[in-house]
Amino acid sequence: VQLQASGGGLVQAGGSLRLSCAASGRTYMGWFRQAPGKERVFVAAIRWDGGITHYADSVKGRFTISRDDAKNTVYLRMNNLKPEDTAHYYCAANQYRVPMDSDAVDYWGKGTQVTVSS
Repeated sequence: VQLQASGGGLVQAGGSLRLSCAASGRTYMGWFRQAPGKERVFVAAIRWDGGITHYADSVKGRFTISRDDAKNTVYLRMNNLKPEDTAHYYCAANQYRVPMDSDAVDYWGKGTQVTVSS
């Protein structure tokens, strides 16, 4: 499975960005992020077979994960961004389970940088 993430950038606090991740196969997909000097942590995930979504507490109510089955693409809409959201965001995919544990991810994308200025 090949993953291609895009959509990162520099935005002011309170602003919005949308990340995209195109997958070459049909998988369960999600997003993780890693700030400098910190561990890679779960952000959001979505099931292909039911559209059930999962979010980290830190992003609930601000981020929305969605998917376009026809394009095999997952999106992460990020609203009301905060400086603490600054990180490298990685797209993740699993064949048989929702990717919520960074130690149990089958495929990683290269990621995209999100920087939120105060």
